[in-house]
Amino acid sequence: MENVIVGLGEALYDVLPEGAKLGGAPANFAYHTSQFGHNAVAISALGNDALGDQAIKEFNEKGVKHIMPRVDFPTGVVNVELDNEGVPTYDIKTNVAWDNIPFTPELEEIAKNCRCVCFGSLAQRSKVSHETIQRFLANTPKECLKIFDINLRQNFYTKEIIKENLKQANILKINDEELVAIGRLFDYPGLDMENKCWLILGKYDLDMLVLTCGVNGSYVFAPGISSYQPTPRVEVADTVGAGDSFTASFASAILAGKDIQEAHELAVKVSAYVCTQKGAMPKIPQEFLDQIK
Repeated sequence: MENVIVGLGEALYDVLPEGAKLGGAPANFAYHTSQFGHNAVAISALGNDALGDQAIKEFNEKGVKHIMPRVDFPTGVVNVELDNEGVPTYDIKTNVAWDNIPFTPELEEIAKNCRCVCFGSLAQRSKVSHETIQRFLANTPKECLKIFDINLRQNFYTKEIIKENLKQANILKINDEELVAIGRLFDYPGLDMENKCWLILGKYDLDMLVLTCGVNGSYVFAPGISSYQPTPRVEVADTVGAGDSFTASFASAILAGKDIQEAHELAVKVSAYVCTQKGAMPKIPQEFLDQIK
């Protein structure tokens, strides 16, 4: 696999009121970047169970390339409850397949040919998957774009793991609630939102920091650059996977040579569209895909 784009981490089923939907941030990221024409692959692990079989079938139907060894743990499940605004809360089951992603020669080979990888903190809550993700990152080429989509969930993160990943990343993607949590964890008292972002950008020598604030818009900070985009008002079906489509669209545009402003505008449009659709993996309209050709 040459010039591969990788979503690395959890593959799971979001159990929503209307039924179980395949998801997990890395799989969503790989799916959306593949829609933009990239050679994308989702890397995780699945159980030797009916849900694992179902996941393989769905990935194949959606045309998502995947490397998902079957392991002796159940396929991951998240119980999702939506509030009146369609905003989810999650109950994430532990000791599941994606906590046990093995590092294999195949993964090492993909890492060496990796053009961009998106990873988060959630899949690093367990020793096995944490070590696999870190070994993968260590084997990527120097020019590989490494996106740390921090994805803080429940209590499945530590200060040490966040620091380790910030040092590995070129781009941090974080939302406003996560930024508050990081401010507390890293003891950045009294700083406003933007100053926290500038501090993190400089301290960890990041190329970019992407901050999403739900209905209050989003920001991209880079040395000497600040971009703000309002969030379009849309009829929300649910917000599951919207952030992953934002990251995928932004990365796809940057990889296509677009500037930060153009990439940011596209990411906002795509994620707003995904909010109008049920589930995390809708088809992106052609008008958006054409913007980075």
